[in-house]
Amino acid sequence: MIQRFLLPALAAVALVAPAARADVSEVRKSVFRITTTMQGSDWRAPWNPGGIGRGVGAGFLIAGGRIMTNAHVVSDARFIEIEREADPKKYPAVVEFVANDCDLAVLKVLDPSFKKDIRELEFGGIPALESDVTALGYPIGGEHLSVTRGVVSRVDYQPYSHSSVDSHLAIQIDAAINPGNSGGPVVQNNKVVGVAFQGYSGDVAQNVGYMIPTPVIQRFLTDISDGRYDRYADLAVTTFALLNPAQRRALGLDPNDDKGVLVTAVMPGGSGDGVIKRGDVLLSIDGLPVFSDASVIMDGDRVEMPEVVERKFKGDKVSFTLLRDRKEQKVDVVVKPADPYLIQAFSYGQRPRFVMFGGCVFQPLNRNLMAAFNFDDLHVRYFYNYFVLDQLHVERPEVVIFSSILPDPVNSYLSPLRGTVVDTVNGKKITRLEDLRDALEGDAPTIVIRVLGQGRPVVLERAAVDAARDRIKQRYSVAEEAYLGNDAPSEPPAKQPVATTAKKE
Repeated sequence: MIQRFLLPALAAVALVAPAARADVSEVRKSVFRITTTMQGSDWRAPWNPGGIGRGVGAGFLIAGGRIMTNAHVVSDARFIEIEREADPKKYPAVVEFVANDCDLAVLKVLDPSFKKDIRELEFGGIPALESDVTALGYPIGGEHLSVTRGVVSRVDYQPYSHSSVDSHLAIQIDAAINPGNSGGPVVQNNKVVGVAFQGYSGDVAQNVGYMIPTPVIQRFLTDISDGRYDRYADLAVTTFALLNPAQRRALGLDPNDDKGVLVTAVMPGGSGDGVIKRGDVLLSIDGLPVFSDASVIMDGDRVEMPEVVERKFKGDKVSFTLLRDRKEQKVDVVVKPADPYLIQAFSYGQRPRFVMFGGCVFQPLNRNLMAAFNFDDLHVRYFYNYFVLDQLHVERPEVVIFSSILPDPVNSYLSPLRGTVVDTVNGKKITRLEDLRDALEGDAPTIVIRVLGQGRPVVLERAAVDAARDRIKQRYSVAEEAYLGNDAPSEPPAKQPVATTAKKE
C-alpha cells in the first residue's frame, strides 16, 4: 500500500498558514478527516487494475447532511472512511458526485448517527484582499485537527491542477503548503469562503496556496441539484486582445477606446459554432462591456471574460453584442461543454479503452496515456498539442495510438513502430477505436496497419494471430483482449464478426 505525500511543482494539495487567532470553535466539529483507499488504472497494461494507494484529506458538513471535499481526495476511491474530531469511530462513506473539472466532490456517510450534534456550515462570499482567513484540516496526515491562518493576497483566474486543462476563479492565500488539508474549509467569520485545494512546492514558490472560492462551489452545488453533474460549459472560441490602435482602426473601432476583442478561432461543434464567426469583435457579454484585454467588470471586480460563461450551465444562453463587417449586431449562444478539450485532461474512475491484436496494443490518445508512455513521435505530439487548435478533432474524433507490444513471434520486428498514430487498417480510415475494432474483424487473411510517419506498415497474418492468442494471454496474464468503454468486456477480434460493446496528497 502506497501513501501519497510527495508534491509536484503545482499540485492539488493543502493550505496551511501561521497559527490562527480567529475563534473557530463553532466550526471545528464540522470538519473531518478523510482517508481514501484508491486504485487507479494501469495505462501501460490496460487489462490490469492499477496499484492500490492511500490518501488523506479533509472535508466538512454542508446542507443536506453531505460532506464536501476535493475531487482529488476521493478520485479513484475504492473505500472511504470519515473520522470526526474526538470520536474514535470510523464512518464509511460513498461518493455522491464528483467534478474533476473544478476539483470538488460531495460524499454521503452511510451511518445516520454520524451527523449527531454537528451543524452544517454556511457559505460566505469572496473575502476581501488582505483580510484574514482560517484553514482547517489534517496536514501531513495528522490524526488531530489543525487550525491555521492565511491572508488573502489575490483573486484571479487560475489553472486547476487536478484535471490539468481547466481554469477557474481561485483565491490565493499567503500560506505555506502541506498535504492533508485538501478539501478542508477556509473560513471567515465562521462561514466557509473557500475549499483548500492546491499550491506550489517550496522549490517553486514560498507561501503560495489556493482555495476554491464560493462562486465555483455554488455553481457545482447548483449543477448537481438535478441529480447529475453536467460539467462546465465553454464558449469554445479563441480571442485576441485589441490593444494596437492601427488594428483597431482597421476593424472599425475607435483607436482610443479600450473595448472589444477579436475572435480568432471558433471550434467546430462548439458552443459558438454557427453563431460567432472568426473575425468578429466581441463588444459586450450579457450586457457587460468587454475590454480590449478580454476582461469584464463583474461584481465590482475585473475578471476574465470566460468567468461570465463559467457561471452558466449546459443549455443556458449567453448574449453578445459584436461587430461583424463593421456592423453592430446582437447574438445569443447556447453553451455546452467542449469535449475535444478532454484529450488534455486527466481522467479518473474510468477504465482505459483498448484493443489488442496479435500482442499489439492500441489505445485512444489522452493525457493519461501521454503521462504513461511520454511518446516522442512527432505525429503523436502534434495531434496531442494541436487537437483543438488545428481542429484535428473534426476528421479524427479520436487519435488511435499503437501504444505498446507484448513480444511474441507473431509480432517480431514490429517494436520500432510502437508509439505511432494509426492511420488505416486494410485501407479503412481509423477515426476512433471502434473503427479499429471493426477493421480487425472479418475474414481478411492479412491485416495491414499503416501508421503515420512510417514507410513500412504493421503486417499481421490472421492465422498466426489466432494461433498465438491463447499463448500471449497466458504468458502476459491478459484477462481480456479488448475494452471499448462499457461495463462488459468486448470480445476479441476474430474471423467471424461478433457483437461487441463498446493523489495527490
